[in-house]
Amino acid sequence: MLTSKKSAAEKRKAFRAALKTGKLLRLPGAFSPLVAMAIQRHGFEGVYVSGAALSADLGLPDIGLTTLSEVAARGGAIARSTDLPALIDADTGFGEALNMARTIQTFEDAGLSGCHLEDQVNPKRCGHLDGKSLVTPQAMVEKIRAAAGARRDKNFLIMARTDARASEGLKGAIARAKTYVDAGADAIFPEALADEGEFEKFRKAIKVPLLANMTEFGKSKILSAKQLSELGFNLVIYPVTTLRLAMKAIEDGLATIKKEGSQASLVGDMQTRAELYELLRYEDYAKFDKDIFNFKL
Repeated sequence: MLTSKKSAAEKRKAFRAALKTGKLLRLPGAFSPLVAMAIQRHGFEGVYVSGAALSADLGLPDIGLTTLSEVAARGGAIARSTDLPALIDADTGFGEALNMARTIQTFEDAGLSGCHLEDQVNPKRCGHLDGKSLVTPQAMVEKIRAAAGARRDKNFLIMARTDARASEGLKGAIARAKTYVDAGADAIFPEALADEGEFEKFRKAIKVPLLANMTEFGKSKILSAKQLSELGFNLVIYPVTTLRLAMKAIEDGLATIKKEGSQASLVGDMQTRAELYELLRYEDYAKFDKDIFNFKL
């Protein structure tokens, strides 16, 4: 009731098994545990914890300002709230290879099912912005090897993200991805691919599971789950979608209150108290409390 019914180990094992089915796994972004609970309720296969969304929720740009402790705390709270596996954004690993090893074990302890690390130089940029700088392939290999060596649960997924498409072209990005797989990456996240043709070429070149980033306002054409499935991709994330939806509603709502003097015209657009309590399983808590405190002093 208070947390997921499944242990972290069970979720990781289920995540690995699901990746082997060939079915596309859809992971909407959750910037809070409540959002993760809604994602599970709507029948998705997993939850994604976006570094960009987490940074924005803290009032910070996505340039690597968040710390390992901040990210792990939020990621752990989200992972505990759902039976779904949670994949988290590790940015550049919060340091060098030694830091990467600590990051993996911290995420394992937090109950997460996997993470992805990227080959940008810190301070990093959003993957769909221009002017990104990359570390050398060898530096990224060292981080991947450190991550794989530090892992205690073999089912914890280590995914390597490459941002090389923008500066080294598709061939360069594919070459880096192959190097990262050889170093021990379980899956690859090719960031900012342009269109179906590039997704298809990446799939033909790389044999491990691939993740597609269907972020809004980015460099990649938004493809449907059906299209991505037909292209052979294994995972798709919608990293900032829920935050953008929420913030647009908040901005519009605040403007309405300021203009009209109350929120009366907005009530029909709100989640009701009953709907919130149902999502939170309020009745289960009430029953739990009643079953314990059923005596008189």
